[in-house]
Amino acid sequence: MAKIKLTKNELKVQKDALKMFKRYLPTLTLKKQQLQTEIRTIDARAKEVRQQRKNLEAEFEAWISVFGEKEAFKPGMVTVRNIRKTTGNIAGVTIPIYEGADFSRGDYDLYETPLWIDMAADRMEKALSLDLEADVLEEQVRLLAQELRVTTQRVNLFEKVKIPETKANIKKITVYLGDEQVAAVVRSKISKKKLQNEGEDA
Repeated sequence: MAKIKLTKNELKVQKDALKMFKRYLPTLTLKKQQLQTEIRTIDARAKEVRQQRKNLEAEFEAWISVFGEKEAFKPGMVTVRNIRKTTGNIAGVTIPIYEGADFSRGDYDLYETPLWIDMAADRMEKALSLDLEADVLEEQVRLLAQELRVTTQRVNLFEKVKIPETKANIKKITVYLGDEQVAAVVRSKISKKKLQNEGEDA
Protein backbone atom coordinates (compact mmCIF):
# COMPACT_ATOMS: atom_id res chain seq x y z
CA MET A 1 0.00 0.00 0.00
CA ALA A 2 1.40 3.40 -0.96
CA LYS A 3 2.15 5.83 1.88
CA ILE A 4 -0.63 8.39 2.21
CA LYS A 5 -0.49 11.94 3.52
CA LEU A 6 -2.51 12.46 6.67
CA THR A 7 -4.10 15.74 5.55
CA LYS A 8 -7.57 17.12 4.84
CA ASN A 9 -6.70 17.37 1.12
CA GLU A 10 -5.71 13.69 1.05
CA LEU A 11 -8.96 12.83 2.86
CA LYS A 12 -10.91 14.56 0.07
CA VAL A 13 -8.86 12.72 -2.60
CA GLN A 14 -9.56 9.36 -0.93
CA LYS A 15 -13.29 10.10 -0.52
CA ASP A 16 -13.55 11.12 -4.20
CA ALA A 17 -11.71 7.93 -5.23
CA LEU A 18 -14.08 5.80 -3.13
CA LYS A 19 -17.09 7.50 -4.75
CA MET A 20 -15.65 6.81 -8.20
CA PHE A 21 -14.93 3.12 -7.42
CA LYS A 22 -18.45 2.65 -6.03
CA ARG A 23 -19.95 4.35 -9.10
CA TYR A 24 -18.03 2.18 -11.61
CA LEU A 25 -18.31 -1.15 -9.79
CA PRO A 26 -22.03 -1.78 -10.59
CA THR A 27 -21.39 -0.98 -14.28
CA LEU A 28 -18.46 -3.40 -14.40
CA THR A 29 -20.44 -6.08 -12.56
CA LEU A 30 -23.32 -5.66 -15.03
CA LYS A 31 -20.91 -5.90 -17.97
CA LYS A 32 -19.41 -9.08 -16.48
CA GLN A 33 -22.88 -10.66 -16.17
CA GLN A 34 -23.84 -9.60 -19.70
CA LEU A 35 -20.64 -11.11 -21.12
CA GLN A 36 -21.20 -14.39 -19.24
CA THR A 37 -24.78 -14.63 -20.58
CA GLU A 38 -23.73 -13.83 -24.16
CA ILE A 39 -20.87 -16.36 -24.05
CA ARG A 40 -23.23 -19.11 -22.86
CA THR A 41 -25.79 -18.24 -25.57
CA ILE A 42 -23.25 -18.07 -28.42
CA ASP A 43 -21.44 -21.20 -27.24
CA ALA A 44 -24.74 -23.12 -27.23
CA ARG A 45 -25.48 -21.83 -30.76
CA ALA A 46 -22.00 -22.91 -31.98
CA LYS A 47 -22.57 -26.41 -30.57
CA GLU A 48 -25.98 -26.54 -32.24
CA VAL A 49 -24.46 -25.54 -35.61
CA ARG A 50 -21.68 -28.14 -35.26
CA GLN A 51 -24.32 -30.78 -34.49
CA GLN A 52 -26.35 -29.77 -37.56
CA ARG A 53 -23.16 -30.19 -39.59
CA LYS A 54 -22.58 -33.70 -38.14
CA ASN A 55 -26.17 -34.69 -38.83
CA LEU A 56 -25.92 -33.40 -42.39
CA GLU A 57 -22.69 -35.32 -42.93
CA ALA A 58 -24.18 -38.57 -41.57
CA GLU A 59 -27.25 -38.10 -43.76
CA PHE A 60 -25.01 -37.30 -46.74
CA GLU A 61 -22.85 -40.43 -46.20
CA ALA A 62 -25.94 -42.67 -45.95
CA TRP A 63 -27.50 -41.01 -48.99
CA ILE A 64 -24.38 -41.32 -51.21
CA SER A 65 -23.82 -44.97 -50.24
CA VAL A 66 -27.33 -45.75 -51.56
CA PHE A 67 -26.12 -44.78 -55.02
CA GLY A 68 -22.94 -46.86 -54.62
CA GLU A 69 -20.95 -44.18 -56.46
CA LYS A 70 -19.11 -42.52 -53.58
CA GLU A 71 -16.05 -41.76 -55.73
CA ALA A 72 -18.11 -39.71 -58.17
CA PHE A 73 -18.25 -36.77 -55.76
CA LYS A 74 -14.85 -35.10 -55.38
CA PRO A 75 -14.29 -32.63 -52.49
CA GLY A 76 -12.91 -30.00 -54.92
CA MET A 77 -16.27 -29.81 -56.68
CA VAL A 78 -17.39 -27.15 -54.19
CA THR A 79 -15.06 -24.41 -52.91
CA VAL A 80 -15.62 -21.27 -50.87
CA ARG A 81 -15.26 -18.19 -53.05
CA ASN A 82 -16.15 -15.53 -50.51
CA ILE A 83 -17.18 -15.36 -46.83
CA ARG A 84 -19.64 -12.56 -46.04
CA LYS A 85 -19.14 -11.09 -42.58
CA THR A 86 -20.12 -7.91 -40.84
CA THR A 87 -19.35 -6.65 -37.34
CA GLY A 88 -21.51 -6.28 -34.27
CA ASN A 89 -21.01 -5.00 -30.75
CA ILE A 90 -21.68 -6.78 -27.47
CA ALA A 91 -20.86 -4.98 -24.21
CA GLY A 92 -18.34 -2.77 -26.03
CA VAL A 93 -16.63 -5.69 -27.81
CA THR A 94 -16.49 -5.68 -31.62
CA ILE A 95 -17.33 -9.15 -32.91
CA PRO A 96 -17.61 -10.68 -36.39
CA ILE A 97 -21.07 -11.75 -37.56
CA TYR A 98 -21.49 -14.42 -40.22
CA GLU A 99 -23.84 -13.43 -43.03
CA GLY A 100 -23.24 -16.23 -45.48
CA ALA A 101 -20.80 -17.40 -48.12
CA ASP A 102 -20.50 -17.64 -51.88
CA PHE A 103 -19.33 -20.89 -53.42
CA SER A 104 -17.76 -21.98 -56.67
CA ARG A 105 -18.47 -25.30 -58.30
CA GLY A 106 -15.77 -27.22 -60.07
CA ASP A 107 -16.23 -28.25 -63.68
CA TYR A 108 -17.71 -31.66 -64.15
CA ASP A 109 -19.04 -33.38 -67.22
CA LEU A 110 -22.83 -33.57 -67.05
CA TYR A 111 -22.78 -36.77 -69.15
CA GLU A 112 -20.02 -38.48 -67.16
CA THR A 113 -21.29 -37.72 -63.63
CA PRO A 114 -24.38 -39.18 -61.95
CA LEU A 115 -27.57 -37.09 -61.73
CA TRP A 116 -27.32 -36.71 -57.96
CA ILE A 117 -24.04 -34.76 -58.12
CA ASP A 118 -25.85 -31.38 -58.19
CA MET A 119 -27.86 -32.33 -55.11
CA ALA A 120 -24.64 -33.50 -53.42
CA ALA A 121 -22.96 -30.18 -54.25
CA ASP A 122 -25.91 -28.30 -52.69
CA ARG A 123 -25.49 -30.34 -49.52
CA MET A 124 -21.76 -29.75 -49.52
CA GLU A 125 -22.37 -26.00 -49.70
CA LYS A 126 -24.73 -26.25 -46.75
CA ALA A 127 -22.12 -28.24 -44.77
CA LEU A 128 -19.36 -25.74 -45.56
CA SER A 129 -21.65 -22.87 -44.63
CA LEU A 130 -22.36 -24.48 -41.24
CA ASP A 131 -18.61 -24.92 -40.67
CA LEU A 132 -17.97 -21.26 -41.46
CA GLU A 133 -20.82 -20.11 -39.20
CA ALA A 134 -19.52 -22.25 -36.31
CA ASP A 135 -16.01 -20.83 -36.80
CA VAL A 136 -17.33 -17.27 -36.58
CA LEU A 137 -19.41 -18.11 -33.48
CA GLU A 138 -16.33 -19.63 -31.82
CA GLU A 139 -14.36 -16.48 -32.66
CA GLN A 140 -17.12 -14.42 -30.99
CA VAL A 141 -16.82 -16.59 -27.86
CA ARG A 142 -13.02 -16.18 -27.87
CA LEU A 143 -13.23 -12.37 -28.12
CA LEU A 144 -15.95 -12.10 -25.46
CA ALA A 145 -14.08 -14.48 -23.11
CA GLN A 146 -11.00 -12.27 -23.46
CA GLU A 147 -13.05 -9.20 -22.47
CA LEU A 148 -14.67 -11.17 -19.63
CA ARG A 149 -11.22 -11.95 -18.18
CA VAL A 150 -10.26 -8.26 -18.19
CA THR A 151 -13.63 -7.17 -16.73
CA THR A 152 -13.46 -9.83 -13.99
CA GLN A 153 -9.96 -8.64 -13.07
CA ARG A 154 -11.26 -5.06 -12.80
CA VAL A 155 -14.25 -6.10 -10.69
CA ASN A 156 -11.93 -8.05 -8.35
CA LEU A 157 -9.48 -5.14 -8.19
CA PHE A 158 -12.25 -2.72 -7.19
CA GLU A 159 -14.05 -5.10 -4.79
CA LYS A 160 -11.08 -6.75 -3.11
CA VAL A 161 -8.33 -4.12 -3.30
CA LYS A 162 -9.27 -0.55 -4.18
CA ILE A 163 -12.49 -0.09 -2.16
CA PRO A 164 -11.18 -1.75 1.07
CA GLU A 165 -7.83 0.08 0.71
CA THR A 166 -9.53 3.46 0.21
CA LYS A 167 -11.89 2.87 3.16
CA ALA A 168 -8.88 2.00 5.35
CA ASN A 169 -7.08 5.17 4.20
CA ILE A 170 -10.14 7.33 4.99
CA LYS A 171 -10.39 5.77 8.46
CA LYS A 172 -6.66 6.28 9.12
CA ILE A 173 -6.75 9.94 8.01
CA THR A 174 -10.00 10.63 9.94
CA VAL A 175 -8.56 9.12 13.16
CA TYR A 176 -5.30 11.07 12.73
CA LEU A 177 -7.10 14.37 12.05
CA GLY A 178 -9.41 13.73 15.03
CA ASP A 179 -6.42 13.09 17.31
CA GLU A 180 -4.74 16.24 15.98
CA GLN A 181 -7.87 18.25 16.72
CA VAL A 182 -8.05 16.90 20.30
CA ALA A 183 -4.33 17.60 20.78
CA ALA A 184 -4.80 21.16 19.46
CA VAL A 185 -7.68 21.76 21.91
CA VAL A 186 -5.57 20.41 24.80
CA ARG A 187 -2.59 22.58 23.77
CA SER A 188 -4.90 25.58 23.51
CA LYS A 189 -6.27 24.96 27.02
CA ILE A 190 -2.77 24.53 28.43
CA SER A 191 -1.63 27.78 26.79
CA LYS A 192 -4.72 29.59 28.09
CA LYS A 193 -4.13 28.24 31.60
CA LYS A 194 -0.46 29.30 31.43
CA LEU A 195 -1.44 32.80 30.34
CA GLN A 196 -4.02 33.00 33.16
CA ASN A 197 -1.43 31.85 35.70
CA GLU A 198 1.13 34.36 34.40
CA GLY A 199 -1.52 37.11 34.61
CA GLU A 200 -2.28 36.19 38.21
CA ASP A 201 1.41 36.13 39.11
CA ALA A 202 2.01 39.64 37.70
